Amino acid sequence: MADNLCKSRLQHFKNKGKDQDEMRRRRNEVTVELRKSKRDESLLKRRNVPQADSTDEDEADRSLNHTNLEVIVQNATSPEPGVQLSAVQTARKLLSSDRNPPIDDLINSGILPILVHCLQTTNPSLQFEAAWALTNIASGTSQQTQAVVNAGAVPLFLELLKSPHQNVCEQAVWALGNIIGDGPHLRDYVISLGVVQPLLTFIKPDIPLSFLRNITWVIVNLCRNKEPPPPKDTIKELLPALCVLINHSDINILVDTVWALSYLTDGGNEQIQMVIDAGVVQQLVPLLCHKEVKVQTAALRAVGNIVTGTDEQTQVVLNFNALSYFPALLRHPKEKINKVLFL
Repeated sequence: MADNLCKSRLQHFKNKGKDQDEMRRRRNEVTVELRKSKRDESLLKRRNVPQADSTDEDEADRSLNHTNLEVIVQNATSPEPGVQLSAVQTARKLLSSDRNPPIDDLINSGILPILVHCLQTTNPSLQFEAAWALTNIASGTSQQTQAVVNAGAVPLFLELLKSPHQNVCEQAVWALGNIIGDGPHLRDYVISLGVVQPLLTFIKPDIPLSFLRNITWVIVNLCRNKEPPPPKDTIKELLPALCVLINHSDINILVDTVWALSYLTDGGNEQIQMVIDAGVVQQLVPLLCHKEVKVQTAALRAVGNIVTGTDEQTQVVLNFNALSYFPALLRHPKEKINKVLFL
């Protein structure tokens, strides 16, 4: 009885004194800090820097001091496979340095079209090293990312998704994720070339965890931005995958999946309805009490976006007993949970 009364009161006062645009404006203003925090947790672009040891970084530093870029470029076009691979690997190591990688120097050296050409070879080691180098160039500024696109890399990365060599596929996915993460213009360009379906084919039981994390991160980038939002057909393609990934036990995958849903539900009532129709709200609401704060934060954002929709859309959340989670959330020790809750 009390629960029904609470639902009734919520429905009555939900939009009282403010229209939906005003509610969304306030939510966006108050959560700027949360969005910035999320960017730190799951970057729009990621550099592939070796973590196992410092060998690559030390070699890169020596290369910076002693290797002439002109020699690298010249050797990268060598007809000798070993010489060519070594040169491309040296360029990759320069770009993998964790201290101020010389991205502009390498772009200005003229090596970009050479690296892109290496993607077309039949040597998987050369493809992998070139893709890795291009991934790290595309992790830079918008101008640096655009330089990779202008060199014609995107269609070739899409071709590499068909490679029988998993490391080549994963590196191509990573590169595409950096390009997509640059903003809606490049996101829609990559979508127009047909990235979604090949990407989704990698979501299968035998995929290595690190690879699936990269796939999920790319899906998040596909869902980001609402000016303009992703194409409706793309959202429809992605939602079944998100319905699968939201049940994954890995925290990184779960966090990214729920943030993808929060981005989609932040795009207006039509996108909210698409998420509801996908049947994912039933899995989303219980995450409000997840033990991991990052999951709770993302889930609260997504649920909060849904209840800014129509009364019918709000009722869907209430039907899955969302109110029962609020007492614990109100007492939550983390300030950022309270910030989202009181939007």
